[in-house]
Parts: sequence; structure tokens; C-alpha cells
Amino acid sequence: MEIHEFISHFREAFGSKAQLPLLFGYSDQPVAQTERIGGCFFKGLQAAREGTPVSLSVDVIGCGGGKLYTGFSDMPERVPGFVSLKERYKKTPEMVVDYVQGLGMRRAEKPYLNFVRIDKAESFDGTEGVLFYATPDMLSGLCGWAFYDNNEPDAVVSLFGSGCSTVVSMTVVENERRGHRCFLGLFDPSVRPFVGKNELGFTVPFSRFVPMMDSMRDCFLFGTHAWEKMKRRLEETD
Repeated sequence: MEIHEFISHFREAFGSKAQLPLLFGYSDQPVAQTERIGGCFFKGLQAAREGTPVSLSVDVIGCGGGKLYTGFSDMPERVPGFVSLKERYKKTPEMVVDYVQGLGMRRAEKPYLNFVRIDKAESFDGTEGVLFYATPDMLSGLCGWAFYDNNEPDAVVSLFGSGCSTVVSMTVVENERRGHRCFLGLFDPSVRPFVGKNELGFTVPFSRFVPMMDSMRDCFLFGTHAWEKMKRRLEETD
């Protein structure tokens, strides 16, 4: 499916007010000149949401965890202690180390990670994942769409992690193994200030997004009484 076709289907399914998703993937050259982002790089993704592409790199990302979870660096020595003793997201530093090692991340092979709103992208080439910022009503549609042709118990999962790990790290690893899991994310209190108070993340690896696009028009998102009621409410959202 071409990008313009998906956007047309998406608008028809979720309404004109639904935010278009961001495509993200690695490249040898940046698609935009992005200034250094201090702290959480999700504050910089607002520009991508508004239509200006963002290119992250080891020099652009100011957060050590962000560099780690995008594959641009090894884990800084201070991260386990910081996550456990300062942020208190895990009971011990050793648990943090065990968690990170269990993610199965690899170092990025290319120096840039680009986030581009789908209507600003020329093609799906190089896409690792698709990030939707979604309200509860929109999540109802996204999760139901992901469940439509997949009976696996982990078709949609919510796992512990920072915003950058649940969006980037897990999705990239899933895409590399041609997996089927979609990820609910952006629960981390550290990323919440840079996300709408009624929004969460729903991230789809591109390996899963292709079959989901193919099945989209067959599922409940088109022509069902229940979803039409929900779509009307989505259209009323300010």
C-alpha cells in the first residue's frame, strides 16, 4: 500500500481530527538539521508531530538513556544507579542491568534516527516502526485493528521501560525478528510531560504494519455500528 492510500483509509476510519502517525527509521544522512535536545528527546518530537521532520543522532540526543535506547551508545555507567536509586523505577541497579540486557538491543548501524509524520514521507523505505499518539478512544480502534487478524496472546503488549525504550528499542528489535507485537507505551513519568495528558503511545513494527494495512478495510473500523459511534466522538474531540 502506498502512503497516500493509507492516509486516506486512516482518515476515513479515525476521522479528520485523528493525529497522523510518525514513521521512524535509521539512515546514513539526516532528513533534517535538528538542534541538540537537552533531556528527554520526546520534547523534540513535537516538531515532527507538527510536520517538521526530526533527525536524532548521538550528538543531538542529550540524554544518556536516550542514546542507549536508540542504539547510539552503550549503557552509561550511571544509568543503573540513576534509574534505581534516583528515579526509583526499579528496586535495584542490578535489576536495571538485567532489564537492559534482556531487551536484545544492538548498536545502530547508521548514525541517524529520523522521525517523520507520515504525510511528509515520500515512501515507507527504511521504516522500522510507526508511532501513534492516541487517546483512549483512538486506542480502542488501534488495539482492535491489531487483534483482528492475530490471535496471539501478546498481539498488543505493555512492558516496563522509558519512553525511548518502549517506542524505539522494543519496536526495532521486534521489526528485526519480523515479529507481530505492537507496543503500548509512554507510561514512564519522565516522558509524560512531553505527551498530552490524555495520550499514550501505540507503536507498530513495520513487519506488523504491512499485514495490518492489508486487513484494515476488512475489520470493524469500516461500516460497523459500534465504531461509527466511536468515530463520531473522535470527531467531537477538541
